[in-house]
Amino acid sequence: MNNAATVVEAANAAGTVPDAEVPVLEVVNLTKVFPNGRTVLNGISFKVFPEETFVILGGSGCGKSTLLNILIGVLEPTSGEVRIFGQDLHRLKGQKLKELHIRCGMLFQSGALIESLSLLGNVHLPLREHYRQVDPAVLVETARLKLRMVGLEEHGSKRPSGISGGMKKRVALARALALDPDLVFADEPTSGLDPVSTQEIDEMFIRLTRRIGAAAVVVTHDIASFFRIAHRAIMLGGERDGALQGRIIIQGTPEQFRASDHPVVRRFLDFGRGGFSS
Repeated sequence: MNNAATVVEAANAAGTVPDAEVPVLEVVNLTKVFPNGRTVLNGISFKVFPEETFVILGGSGCGKSTLLNILIGVLEPTSGEVRIFGQDLHRLKGQKLKELHIRCGMLFQSGALIESLSLLGNVHLPLREHYRQVDPAVLVETARLKLRMVGLEEHGSKRPSGISGGMKKRVALARALALDPDLVFADEPTSGLDPVSTQEIDEMFIRLTRRIGAAAVVVTHDIASFFRIAHRAIMLGGERDGALQGRIIIQGTPEQFRASDHPVVRRFLDFGRGGFSS
């Protein structure tokens, strides 16, 4: 049994989590400047704590995707650090980087399922890649368990093209959780889904990450999802926000977002998808 509820209560009461908590992810003064001279991220700092769901919000051109790509190691920052489990991500190589990857899961916006593999094969893939020394039958049974967790065990022999968009998201979630990671990254996990399917995926995401005790970093523009899943969040300034572009405008709990009178925050919450206002 994890203490996710305690973390939520502490975060909601204080706007943060206790200082004694050791973060699973720490971003320190991160900056990204592209070769054309455009500064996309400007001095980004935040921490994500065990069993916490941390959301990254923002409008067009705010740098959400760039930030996520830096957090998962696809892009290098211009300056600053990304520390995962206390280690500088962009300095790790070889076995140490592999060991870190085993402790992280990734849920891609498109699902990124491989059409040539069955649904079971897609979930089995990271298990096979990282645990070659383990009995293959054990790995297949583990993959079946993950499909069962998302309610799709009986569909394991199907191909991705033969299932709905919502089912693809569920398979992608099962694959992201296949290794029982300590930290899960999710890029627009409900993108393209209808409101009912979106709520189902949100609820499943929270239930399963809490079940394995994982922290999560979720990039989204969906305001309804944000209020459903987040313990804390940051909002980045976008293209229309002038000097605030690529900077953190607000960091805090959903309640602190609701209470904010910052004009950029109010505009985003009032007119973003979901239509939330305080």
